[in-house]
Amino acid sequence: MKRTVLIFLAVFALSVLAQQQNNKTQILISGGTLIDGTGSTRRIADVRIVGDTIKEIGKLKPQPGERVIDAKGLIVAPGFVDVHNHSERGFANDPTARTQTLQGITTIAVGPDGGSPFPIADYLTWSEKQRLATNVIAFVGHATVRQKVMGKDFKRTATEAEISKMAELVEQAMREGAVGLSSGLEYDIGNPATTEEVIALSKVAARYGGIYMSHVRDEADLAFDAFREAIRIGREANLPVQISHIKLGTVGVWNKAAEVVKLIEAARRQGLDITADCYPYDAWGSTITVLIPSRRHDDPVAVKKGLDDVGGGVNVLITSCSAHRDYEGKTLDEIAKANGKTAVDVYIQIVKDGGAGVVCKSMIEPDIKTFYQQRWVMVSSDGGIGTRHPRGAGTFPRVLGRYVREQKWLSLEEAIRKMSSLPAWRLGLKDRGSIKVGMKADVVVFDANQIIDRSTMTQPGIEPVGIQYVLVNGGMVVAEGKVTGERFGTVLRQASTVKGK
Repeated sequence: MKRTVLIFLAVFALSVLAQQQNNKTQILISGGTLIDGTGSTRRIADVRIVGDTIKEIGKLKPQPGERVIDAKGLIVAPGFVDVHNHSERGFANDPTARTQTLQGITTIAVGPDGGSPFPIADYLTWSEKQRLATNVIAFVGHATVRQKVMGKDFKRTATEAEISKMAELVEQAMREGAVGLSSGLEYDIGNPATTEEVIALSKVAARYGGIYMSHVRDEADLAFDAFREAIRIGREANLPVQISHIKLGTVGVWNKAAEVVKLIEAARRQGLDITADCYPYDAWGSTITVLIPSRRHDDPVAVKKGLDDVGGGVNVLITSCSAHRDYEGKTLDEIAKANGKTAVDVYIQIVKDGGAGVVCKSMIEPDIKTFYQQRWVMVSSDGGIGTRHPRGAGTFPRVLGRYVREQKWLSLEEAIRKMSSLPAWRLGLKDRGSIKVGMKADVVVFDANQIIDRSTMTQPGIEPVGIQYVLVNGGMVVAEGKVTGERFGTVLRQASTVKGK
């Protein structure tokens, strides 16, 4: 009797597991227009998925017991790979990654802008146990290791001994599966670092086949110097460089995107591997202090110049301010008018009281268009779960709806390449990013005539429309436009062996 009960329980457990996995056993996506992610011309083709792998592509007939997705009139494309995403903490609140999967994102790279989880091994292990809806890959952050070594005394040049300790932490992270080193040289912790410090740490990442991804030192008046620094780091550390959310963010450098392209193209012709990503908004989101590159936050002259450079306080929207919750959702100009002050006065007060998160409209569409039309520029969100910027919920549908369908900046094939195979290649993901036999079944099915973002600066969490199905490793995380709640993501660790060994 005891043995019979045990057998029954075992069979029951297996049946439950089989039922849970049923919707990722075998799927036929039928009658869709296939855009495979490589840039090739679209074609009508069926796609068969068995388990987590794409098994057949062509004119296929349904097999017994196979789930069929009718994709007639819809686009079938590789899942989107977000090379720059801030969901590392948001996953804890929403492991289904609702705002990400509804954009068609299937793989997320966390740890950008110099800030990352650490140790990387602990975070990746946590991600596996959490069972996330998307795949996850991680960078190790320069600012993270810098602060671990220097503590609160980071507002200075690091000593050789300190750089050596940072290098050890970067090596640890690379051995634990990080894809590369990220930096945020415009931010307080990373900004005091010399170029030589970053080169030294990048050399460690290079030994493990990693890349260097940088929020460069200045995205405003000194942007050209900052791009040259990133190129120098790539050259001297001998590793690929990814320029994060490439932009020209002040009046003084507007309409100069073509000159930036010329600078980077020259480096590429010299054999340097330089690429970039871009989000489709004319407003950035960050901490309020980045508005003043001189860091003289209590100097009215410096503050006025910083605000003038972005078109004034009317372009600076407060998104989060713990000391003044009533400021949230208002611009500096609106707050100033309500309190009988100037925007400069309000800025100084906010910084003194602990700072704030802001969205600042300081870019122009002609520059964004120029960047997006470069073959080496990919789409990224710089958003994530719970981000108080519309890019957190709208980036990929916005590109497809506004910049492809409405404004025709790009062909649909090229836009999808920039969202799939290009970022997958950049991250070293050889089995994702395109729809080919043998590749992992990360797939998005969407209506090209309907897809659009709906998130706004004041309501950043409004979800997009147009995404019908999203599969991650063959499992459905979005079905008929709704999040299923299922989680089929996996952790993507990079090889931890030293290059050449």
